[in-house]
Amino acid sequence: MFKKILIANRGEIACRVFKTAKRMGIATVAVYSEADRTALHVEMADEAVYIGAAAASESYLVIDEIIDACKQTGAEAVHPGYGFLSERAEFADRLAEEGIAFIGPPKGAIEAMGDKITSKKIAADAGVSTVPGVMGLIDDAEHAVKIASGIGYPVMIKASAGGGGKGMRIAWNDDEAREGFERSKSEAASSFGDDRIFIEKFVTEPRHIEIQVLADTKGNCIYLGERECSIQRRNQKVIEEAPSPFLDAETRKAMGEQAVALAKAVDYASAGTVEFIVDKERNFFFLEMNTRLQVEHPVTELITGIDLVEQMIRVAAGEELAIKQADVKLNGWAVESRLYAEDPFRNFLPSIGRLTRYRPPQEGEGADGHIVRNDTGVFEGGEISMFYDPMIAKLCTWAEDRNVAIEKMADALDHFEIEGIGHNIPFLSAVMDHDRFRSGNITTAFIAEEYPDGFHGVEADCQMTADFAAVAVVLDAIEKQRHAKTGDDRFGDAQGGTTVRLDRENVTATFVREGEAYLVTIGDKSPLRLETDWQPGSMLAIVEINEQRVAFKVDRAPGGYRLRHRGVDQTVQVLSDRVAELAALMPEKLPPDTSNMLLCPMPGLVVALHVEEGAQVQEGQALAIVEAMKMENVLRAERSAKVAKIPVGVGDSLAVDEVIMEFET
Repeated sequence: MFKKILIANRGEIACRVFKTAKRMGIATVAVYSEADRTALHVEMADEAVYIGAAAASESYLVIDEIIDACKQTGAEAVHPGYGFLSERAEFADRLAEEGIAFIGPPKGAIEAMGDKITSKKIAADAGVSTVPGVMGLIDDAEHAVKIASGIGYPVMIKASAGGGGKGMRIAWNDDEAREGFERSKSEAASSFGDDRIFIEKFVTEPRHIEIQVLADTKGNCIYLGERECSIQRRNQKVIEEAPSPFLDAETRKAMGEQAVALAKAVDYASAGTVEFIVDKERNFFFLEMNTRLQVEHPVTELITGIDLVEQMIRVAAGEELAIKQADVKLNGWAVESRLYAEDPFRNFLPSIGRLTRYRPPQEGEGADGHIVRNDTGVFEGGEISMFYDPMIAKLCTWAEDRNVAIEKMADALDHFEIEGIGHNIPFLSAVMDHDRFRSGNITTAFIAEEYPDGFHGVEADCQMTADFAAVAVVLDAIEKQRHAKTGDDRFGDAQGGTTVRLDRENVTATFVREGEAYLVTIGDKSPLRLETDWQPGSMLAIVEINEQRVAFKVDRAPGGYRLRHRGVDQTVQVLSDRVAELAALMPEKLPPDTSNMLLCPMPGLVVALHVEEGAQVQEGQALAIVEAMKMENVLRAERSAKVAKIPVGVGDSLAVDEVIMEFET
């Protein structure tokens, strides 16, 4: 077994690999860029080596720097994590030349499966069901249109070397095929250094289901069940679960056996994932094989009890798999939510900045046997950089059945405190409570279909509104009691009255103290019994409402509190009757008019300006492209107008809401 390994990665995946290595008694080495000098993965490792500037192309993607770090520290093996160099055959080859073990598959398997065109041909030859398409390379945009028309719309335009949703576009007509080709080609070149593109049929009502395989160098290969990854946005997975609520035992077995056949066809060794598109009739088609550890691997570990990182290390050390196919049992249900530094209220645009507060829910096994796991690479006070993927953490829950696992995830999200940056917890909470998600009736179009106009928060029903109001009344009572100068318990057993104001509407509220509890009546609703040990200043309130434990995130707001729970975000003012009367007369403050401006929707780099000052633009016309966190975002005209001023240039780094263009009014 290895005595020391280096992890050629950063963030949560580096931290996750360190945990297994340390449990196995293996010393660890981290590498870090200028932007990651104080990163969590650097702190966790036994040793750390600086490898270059913040940009990945000058640090984490520089093979010579990784090899030099191995030589400096005496690392015998390298685990690549995912992304960066994890699927670069050249990297595995160079390590082999230096006598350093690669904790991953052989070079030949990486090459064969890393090229999506080649992988489709190998899959077909191995008897794996494949999607109809043209595997030949595409010359230009017009060639793409011709091929797409021949296959029949809709089509998926994909980078041959792609992954993680990069370099992928769906086209429904000729115009979208042209633009999709150009954008996919550009993203592929910048993300993978390979701009080759191919086109295949886009399966409607598809589910994205993948099979985890594990193979050794002795010819043994097994599959560890499936993961449902259909909750996606822009081809990027957001929520995963294992097993799938859709598959039956027969389909699972057929998919697993085909995945193993493909792995054996390329002499695979290590952990890998074979991804399939599955239609509503449970017909499945090979999509791609990821020759690395997947982001969503924890849900497989939770339902099988198998540590995939440990198995990868043992296989790389030449050990034979100790697990046979008959040993693999799927136990319970696991759900994973990817927490991203992105603002769901601004069309999920990236958010960067400092984590002024980062308090994950308590990990481990709960009293009822459920499990909470949080794989992360950040800490309170740390910074989310524009140079890397925006993932903050992967929150996972396990329970004996799907409904309980989902409910535990919703509760864990309620307990997860993140401040200082935009994040997608409100959206994840909304999905967990969505009837369609809970039913398991999902496809890869779930987000587009259920949130066609973007995410605007969750609208509270009457009961939840009453709960929010009652909680605000109790928090206000606790705060006033604490600061009372008379020393009297002015709430005692006597009844109190006040006014709560939500959405500019006043509602009466009364309460009575019963020991440690409050009986609160909002308007004409039935009384609610609330009990909490919340202390003023705390940003999380755990409240029992009619004996049900509920977590609320709490912020002070003028005259009251901003409360957040299950995707609902409400400000509740708790006012005296006279103040409430006057507040109703106050005019509403309106935001400034920016309708004649194109604002940068996220911190990013201007990579293209498609118009000049004085140009007349039409609704829907592409105006500029801003790149942020490895994704290109096309900004379009909302209406016909004339460009009056362009105060920025290509190559400029912009802050959120910085003006890109001004139009004549």
